[in-house]
Amino acid sequence: MERVDVIVIGSGQGGVPFAVDRAKRGERVVLFDRGRLGGSCVNYGCTPSKAFLAAAHTAARARHGEALGVRGDVSVDFGATMDRVRAIRDEFMNGVEKRVASAGIRVVRAEASFSGERIVTAGGERFEAPLILIDTGTSPLVPLVPGLAGTPYMTNLDFFDQRALPKRLLVMGGGYIGLELGQGMARCGTEVHVVDSNARVLAREEPDASEALAQGLLADGMSLHLGRQAVAIRYDGAFEMELDDGSTLQADALLVAVGRRPNTEALASQKSGIALDKRSNIGIDARFATSCSGVYAIGDVAGQPAFTHVSWEDHRRLEDILAGGIRTRDDRVLAYSTYTEPQVARVGMTADEARKTGRDVRAVTLPIGDVARAVEWGQSVGFFRLVVDKQSEKILGATMVGYETAELIHVILAHMEAGSTWRVLERSVHVHPTYAEGLPSLARLLLN
Repeated sequence: MERVDVIVIGSGQGGVPFAVDRAKRGERVVLFDRGRLGGSCVNYGCTPSKAFLAAAHTAARARHGEALGVRGDVSVDFGATMDRVRAIRDEFMNGVEKRVASAGIRVVRAEASFSGERIVTAGGERFEAPLILIDTGTSPLVPLVPGLAGTPYMTNLDFFDQRALPKRLLVMGGGYIGLELGQGMARCGTEVHVVDSNARVLAREEPDASEALAQGLLADGMSLHLGRQAVAIRYDGAFEMELDDGSTLQADALLVAVGRRPNTEALASQKSGIALDKRSNIGIDARFATSCSGVYAIGDVAGQPAFTHVSWEDHRRLEDILAGGIRTRDDRVLAYSTYTEPQVARVGMTADEARKTGRDVRAVTLPIGDVARAVEWGQSVGFFRLVVDKQSEKILGATMVGYETAELIHVILAHMEAGSTWRVLERSVHVHPTYAEGLPSLARLLLN
């Protein structure tokens, strides 16, 4: 058994920078990963999906230009698109490889498991360290639908390996992964059917946000089968899905995107005294510590929100904590977005979430059609919403649905981080004509 200073299990967006930082301090670091370096974001998530959507959304925007008087035939070369996606994915992954190698980090390419207290075994090698970080992320959850096992269904792990565009696609799941990839395929020319047991898409978001997104999906010709569950899958060169109402759907390909599960099963964490929570996540306290001294966990394997920027910021928090600082897992203003069209972006709390904490709140909503730039660009679906505390007048959260709201949401995030009130936003003079110009207008609704 070899003794080192630091062990990092998982090469995601928090694990790699943590390992590199430690190695640059002269510490002996071992990094374990069973697959490609870079984690889900680089290989199966953010990087390839947004490269894919760049082509799909560009094509759709061109087609939608007819309302502006722009006409023309637009098609997507799916093979060329996916070749580009894979090239970008490989470029990013190679960048991680070089970064790790230049830092002098030892990499063990095998599935790691604990064999004792702060002892990790993989690939026939055993290491012990006083400091261990777990950043193994999550994997696709595959439901136990009769007939599904053994069929060539896709998940986000192999979606980007496609080389030919299927004529018809079934998508199980109306969350952000299923909707982003499903809409992308529809915009490339595939007939897409989305099946979800919830009564609306993005069921965790506010109802009118779901409705606005559904309008965009339907406008792309997608079929939404909501409040329905698959009860059987049959495959004989093509897929047939039987729903709980007795109806059936046929397709050439099937994408499963019903949820995520933490990558903890192979860790044998109990051998190091590391407890899991009821959802099999690594259990951590407010300072990322597990139940085993010296072992920490970050990112979605620890039940943190499943976003790259959360995992990356987690490693910064942990570095501060280990240096004696005061940061915690919750000292953040959390924002996120889907990359559908329209985008659904969120920061902080909704009005209902705020009221559940006992706050007295106000919420105001501005239809995107009241923003000059949106009218000029032919955008009519969506809205901006602001939630504030009546007493302190501080901004508690925002929901934005519309064109590139993933960018706009940072305006509100910055105000919240600064602790400013809605009156600061109200008296701000934003550039005309921009979408952001609508944000002071939104705040001015609170003057009434």
